[in-house]
Amino acid sequence: MMKSVKVVKDLHWVGAIDYNVRHFHGFSYTVHHGTTYNAYLMVDEKIALIDAVFGPFSDEMFRRIESVIDPERIDYVISNHTEMDHSGAIPEVLNRVPNARLVCTEKAVDPLKKHYPDGWEIETVETGDEISLGEKTLRFYEAPMLHWPETMFTYYVEEQVLLPNDAFGQHFATAKRFADEVDQTTLWREAEKYYANILWPLSRMVKRKIEEIVEMGLPIKIIAPSHGVIWRKNPLEIVNKYLGWAKGELVQDKVVIAWDTMWESTTKIALAIAEGIDDEGLEPLLRLIPHSDRGDIMADLLEAKGVLVGSSTLHNEILPTVAPLLSDFEALKPADKKAAAFGSYGWAGGAVDKIQVMMKNGKMQVIMKPFTVKWVPTEEELSQAREYGSEFARKVK
Repeated sequence: MMKSVKVVKDLHWVGAIDYNVRHFHGFSYTVHHGTTYNAYLMVDEKIALIDAVFGPFSDEMFRRIESVIDPERIDYVISNHTEMDHSGAIPEVLNRVPNARLVCTEKAVDPLKKHYPDGWEIETVETGDEISLGEKTLRFYEAPMLHWPETMFTYYVEEQVLLPNDAFGQHFATAKRFADEVDQTTLWREAEKYYANILWPLSRMVKRKIEEIVEMGLPIKIIAPSHGVIWRKNPLEIVNKYLGWAKGELVQDKVVIAWDTMWESTTKIALAIAEGIDDEGLEPLLRLIPHSDRGDIMADLLEAKGVLVGSSTLHNEILPTVAPLLSDFEALKPADKKAAAFGSYGWAGGAVDKIQVMMKNGKMQVIMKPFTVKWVPTEEELSQAREYGSEFARKVK
């Protein structure tokens, strides 16, 4: 029997574990460790289900709910976020419990109706509104663009538990439910990757919302997100990480070098640039793009001082393996990250110019002219590439 997990008194995790998923948001995000779809059951005189799970996992959620109560006793279904990995099981919940009230923000009404046109009765809430379940209280805080416009946080007042849906989450499938029970290296890497690939372009809103919560003096003992594990020991550690990432303050002495090559000329340049970066005391992170995961490269970049991207020129264009990473730059907008381009060419050398354009579209600071080599680099040109790397390192220190 699938069982629930007690988070605190009267609050139970009743979510689902997806060990097999390897891609998220279509194929835009590679998931190395699976994920969870976290739903929470609040039990008092009245009962609230806080978020649901992805539709194909609804049976797993119901079996966990049944380990606590009869699902037909549910009075409220709280939808913090309407994306289908959290709302997909709501239709089945409301079909089984037709008298339950669906609670969400005003901006969530339209996407819920478009995703699930079943004519449900919906109760809307805004920041500061509360629902009393008896002795226990749920309070709501709108959190637009963390990471959709309709998102809100739910707060369990008496036990000081924040349920922020996608904020502070990780794609991390594990039988353990709490952050202090799992491998810390994997946990923090997945938290970093999650921020870099989902929330980075929304950093201004992340910073503002965290500062609002701090100004409210909202006490938080536990953070229970919608993906991954629950933060119960020092939950403000992940909050401070988010604030540091949002401000661009958590930067280490590292530089990302990402490239692809046709006949190894661009690889030779990349290795020479890496030597120059190392000469200046910074660590080069070398990522041959076809053998690397784009989401991991973005996570590397989150705490790096800068990035150099290299490509051979093919038909006056960037190599097709390199272009998706640059599209990520444009979409995720790693604002103010220092950047430069390099590459090799034969008949014409258009790739590096297009790399720089896409970097600028991502609000990055292109701090050097591109380094290019025609045909195969000579020893002298490799020495120049090494100095190019050293100069880049000096500029980003």
